Amino acid sequence: MASPAVEEPPPAVLLFRRRLDAAFDAALRQRYRVLDFFASGEPLQDFLAGAAALPDPPRAAVVVGGFAARVDAAFLDAAPSLAFVFSTGAGVDHIDLRECARRGVAVANSGTVYSADVADHAVGMLIDVLRRVSAAERFVRSGLWPAQGEYPLGSKLGGKRVGIIGLGNIGSLIAKRLEAFGCVIYYYSRKQKDPVSYKYFSSVHDLAAESDVLVVACALNKDTQHIVNKDVIEALGKDGIIINIGRGANIDEVELVRALKEGRIAGAGLDVFENEPKVPAELFSMDNVVMTNHVAVFTSESRSDLRDHTIANLEAFFSGKPLLTLVLPW
Repeated sequence: MASPAVEEPPPAVLLFRRRLDAAFDAALRQRYRVLDFFASGEPLQDFLAGAAALPDPPRAAVVVGGFAARVDAAFLDAAPSLAFVFSTGAGVDHIDLRECARRGVAVANSGTVYSADVADHAVGMLIDVLRRVSAAERFVRSGLWPAQGEYPLGSKLGGKRVGIIGLGNIGSLIAKRLEAFGCVIYYYSRKQKDPVSYKYFSSVHDLAAESDVLVVACALNKDTQHIVNKDVIEALGKDGIIINIGRGANIDEVELVRALKEGRIAGAGLDVFENEPKVPAELFSMDNVVMTNHVAVFTSESRSDLRDHTIANLEAFFSGKPLLTLVLPW
């Protein structure tokens, strides 16, 4: 008589995401043995050591851009079975890609899941800053309208020269949206895009000098850290607006705050900050600054799409199929 088949345990996955909605959490746990770092309450090294000591150690990890540690050599040393890292954001600045490539660890990301939502958020922030929407709302809500009369006028969006730093998927969607408002689009990228009709600048400084608005939509790496620095801010000028939906460290935050305080630029819309969740206190009282808490990517639709996209990439990895949004092969 044949022995009954022994059911293999589901694959194990390390989870490093603090904000996980119930449907996403349930979808993961229905398919995998989830080891949740934030739920464990353990120091990172203890958590990884415990996972590595399991009879069937995790081969995949789901990480988030806001994760408090980098996936680097030390991380991978502590989790030697890992062969796949999935980033729930498009950015992979929290992952040492060179080290992953050296070890044959595959990396995938969220791809274009968030792109349309981030583009919408960028345009919304720009309209808010130019038309003083949030500031005027506070003016009305505080009861100042009857006492002080009209609120200072804003500025129209149509006709503005908008320089986009990083004409990737998100940058291109921002450009298309702003074209519909009658804006003139310029861009900076590592190399000129073909075929793109927008005017290309090989220097961020020169882009800023010709623009009324700078939109930061690039990834963060050693070449783009503080890509918007004091010289770029000066080139943009006192009537200029900066919108950042990239990464906080794309901008020299100290110089940005100083320029806003001194009136050397007109305003800013910031979804990201250099030392999140810490935000420079000087910005809190500035009516020409619109801030959100790194939520450009989040809508109910994008959360659902991310859940499906994450599961699809994990399923592809564990079944030996091509990853959907490959950053590094294994």
